[in-house]
Amino acid sequence: MKELIVNADDFGLSAGANRAIIRAWQEGILTSASLMVGGRGFDEAVDLAKANPGLQVGLHLTLLQGRAVAEHQGFPALADRDGNFGNDPVHVGMRLFFVKALRKQLFREIEGQLERFVATGIPLSHVDGHLNIHMHPTVFAILSELMPRYGITTFRLSLERLGVELAIDRRRMVGKAADAFIFSRLAASCRPVLDRMGIRYAGEVKGLLNSGRMTEDYLLRSLDRLEEGMTEIYFHPGCHPDGELSRWMPDYQHEAELAALTSPRVKEKLRNLGIKLRNYRGEEKIYV
Repeated sequence: MKELIVNADDFGLSAGANRAIIRAWQEGILTSASLMVGGRGFDEAVDLAKANPGLQVGLHLTLLQGRAVAEHQGFPALADRDGNFGNDPVHVGMRLFFVKALRKQLFREIEGQLERFVATGIPLSHVDGHLNIHMHPTVFAILSELMPRYGITTFRLSLERLGVELAIDRRRMVGKAADAFIFSRLAASCRPVLDRMGIRYAGEVKGLLNSGRMTEDYLLRSLDRLEEGMTEIYFHPGCHPDGELSRWMPDYQHEAELAALTSPRVKEKLRNLGIKLRNYRGEEKIYV
C-alpha cells in the first residue's frame, strides 16, 4: 500500500502562511503542519489549530532565519541582542558544529521551543526543522535526549531519491546532487538512533530537493513515482501579499503550492492511484 503524509511547514510564521495552511487543510489534501513557535503568527496559528483539531501539528524547530524563544546572553551567543538567529544556513551550521560553547544555549533554546509548544495544549505529533536544521549533528544529539522526555514518537528523516527527482525536474542539478549527498549522510547517521529509540519516520521525504517549487504539475508527476509504504511530502503554502513570506522566501512559489494542495486534478490522481492520505498518528484523511 502507498500512504502519504502531506505536511505544511512554517505554520505560525505569518498571517499569510497561516491562512494558506488552514485552507489547504479544509479544502485540500493537507494532513499536518509544523509550527514555528517563535513566528510572528504564532498566537493566531495556535487559535486556528485548536479550531481545526483534526489537523495534526508538530514542531518546526527554528534555529536560523527567525527569533529565539529563550534568552541568550554573553559571548558567543546563539542569537543577537534582539533575539534574532543568523540568516545564513552554512554559517549557522558551522557555528553550531564547531563552537562548543554554544551547546548549553542550544539545549536551552531547543527545550524552550518544545516547552512553548507543549504550553499551547496542542498534542505534539512530530519534529522537523526549518531548512531541516533538526538533522544537524549537534542539534540531533540534543533532540535525541529530549524527544523521549516529551513523548515524541515521529520525526522527519529528510532523505530523497536523487534519480527520481531528476526524472521529474532537472533544474538545479548540481545543487540537488549536493543536497541529496549531504542529507543521505545525515540520514545514515540519524536512522540507527531513531530505530533504537523506537521513533518512526517516513521511508522517503519529498520537498527537500525542490523546496519552494512544489507546483501542481510537479506534484502530479511525483505521485506516479511514489514507492510502497509511507512517504512524506512537505510544502510551503502561502497567501500574498505577506511581508514575512517575501522577506524569508522571495523565490518560493507559495500560492502555486497552495493551488497544488487544493487541486481537483491532484485529488483525482490520488484516487486513481489508490494512495491513502494519513497523518503521523495513522489517521486517514478522506477528501472530496
